[in-house]
Amino acid sequence: QVQLVESGGGLVQAGGSLRLSCVASGRTFSSYAMGWFRQAPGKERIFVAAISSSGRITDYADSVKGRFTISRDNAKNTVYLQMGSLKPEDTAVYYCAASRWLVTTTAQYHYWGQGTQVTVSS
Repeated sequence: QVQLVESGGGLVQAGGSLRLSCVASGRTFSSYAMGWFRQAPGKERIFVAAISSSGRITDYADSVKGRFTISRDNAKNTVYLQMGSLKPEDTAVYYCAASRWLVTTTAQYHYWGQGTQVTVSS
């Protein structure tokens, strides 16, 4: 079992930055690939970014490439999402999730956090 807790969300103006954190419980964090997803009101949950268990490989949705950076610190059981040049369309609840593989589909993630709200004002 892996329990995930996100933090760092909030209200920010367009063009601003935020860093989300996700802390995992358990001793096996370093064996999981980690992903960030987001869900806007009335829309499906979609892939944002993912990072391999070692941190060497990352993947991003086209909509956030060049603006968001995913990273992890296995010693701290934490994965981060640094978000920059934020746009109003980035407004959503952001979730972190754990998977045995570096994948981009929600169905292949086994564990999920409760989410943190990010609101970008224009």
